[in-house]
Amino acid sequence: MRAVVQRVDGARVEVAGETVGEIVGEGLCVLVGVTHDDTPEKAAQLARKLWSVRILQGEKSCSDTSAPLLVISQFTLYGDARKGRRPTWNAAAPGPVAEPLVDEVVAQLRALGAHVETGRFGAQMKVSLTNDGPFTVLVEV
Repeated sequence: MRAVVQRVDGARVEVAGETVGEIVGEGLCVLVGVTHDDTPEKAAQLARKLWSVRILQGEKSCSDTSAPLLVISQFTLYGDARKGRRPTWNAAAPGPVAEPLVDEVVAQLRALGAHVETGRFGAQMKVSLTNDGPFTVLVEV
């Protein structure tokens, strides 16, 4: 699993003009990509990392401050644009594999005590955020 994690001061995701997920104030906006060999165990590992990574102000984590997370699936994180002019998506897991694993990341975060908002899997989404720093890291498990 691969995640792009951004420290934000507010973020929201819309589908067809409707806000489906929103966090206010300091938190993390997390774009999650799933590949073919990912497992529920990797989803749990990613959730633990997201909950405890110390990238908020003052070197704090979401677990320290109860900061919210906005988790959005994004298969394009496994795009490959090394050859030609059009990326390939061969490394991205298909929807029936990826969706339950993204749901598992969210469920594991909530089990840890996190406030989690989400996008809508497979939908055309518009994501708005204020990147604080800017601060963006790539996490792979």
